[in-house]
Amino acid sequence: MRRMTNAKLAEALRLLGVGGTARRVYVALLERAPAPLGAIGAEVGLTGAELAAAYAELVDAGLASAAEAGADVVAPVPPTAGLEVLARRRAAELEESRVAVGGAFEQFRRQRLAAYNDGLVEVVTGEAVGHRMRHAWASAREQIRQFESPPYFPLPGATEEALATLARGVTQRVVYSRASLEHPGHLRETIEPCVEAGEQARVLPSVPVKLVIIDEAYALVSLSIKEADVHNSMLVVQPCGLLSALVALFEQSWLNALPFHGRTTRHSGLAPADRRLLWLLAGGATDEVIAREMGVSRRTLYRRLQVLMARLGAANRFQMALQAQRSGWL
Repeated sequence: MRRMTNAKLAEALRLLGVGGTARRVYVALLERAPAPLGAIGAEVGLTGAELAAAYAELVDAGLASAAEAGADVVAPVPPTAGLEVLARRRAAELEESRVAVGGAFEQFRRQRLAAYNDGLVEVVTGEAVGHRMRHAWASAREQIRQFESPPYFPLPGATEEALATLARGVTQRVVYSRASLEHPGHLRETIEPCVEAGEQARVLPSVPVKLVIIDEAYALVSLSIKEADVHNSMLVVQPCGLLSALVALFEQSWLNALPFHGRTTRHSGLAPADRRLLWLLAGGATDEVIAREMGVSRRTLYRRLQVLMARLGAANRFQMALQAQRSGWL
């Protein structure tokens, strides 16, 4: 049980940006501190500069400090302030990535788009958009990374093509905007079938751009989600600095997004409808959207929520989400 708890703690610290060596030291601090730093290092097999660097990282994150003034005895500190710093740091990193990509793209579009003739960036418009999107899915060999949000380009059979791509072993990682979950019929008809077929899906309140990255080969990117020509124009970006920036933006957003597992019946003791309710709620869907997707009234939805909170001993929805995760329901 302790090993499982430590594994979950280490994963949580990883998501907050704490390095692997520092994570091992922090777990040892929780188990043995207060104790000399050398004893903590012996517990995890570290000495010298490597141990000092790991401990310094924890101190910098606000997770550890000296337990006695002037002594070598160290201990963990109450994590509230430190975790807040880490969380804010990750949010700042994501925002910096968005600003950097946005600035790079705007500069590119202002200064070079009209004169680009070397094949690194291609502007695709009109009916050619659908053709290039179909070719993208067919050409993928290892993985597809995608930001997905309305409005949607009308592309008949797109869901079937995505399912066929999954069936031939291509990894698909998609970050959906909350608007994707709320778009009428899209959750049931597109998102959930792909998730059940093996797609790795996560959710953010919004995504910065509509984007598809094919392997490490090229990317399809809309000029902007809000621009009027989003339905009939896009860029095809070949390997270059802009493609590297788009890949970095996706990976940073993926780390900060909430996992979404859709409909599943793997865990016993919880009705499939209730499990789906929890995942929709965790994905950020509104009560109205959840009731519509589940085909129930809002009154029935509230009644189910009250039953689930009672089963989990939760006083509110936040506590219910925490208890559901601890119980393996999420």
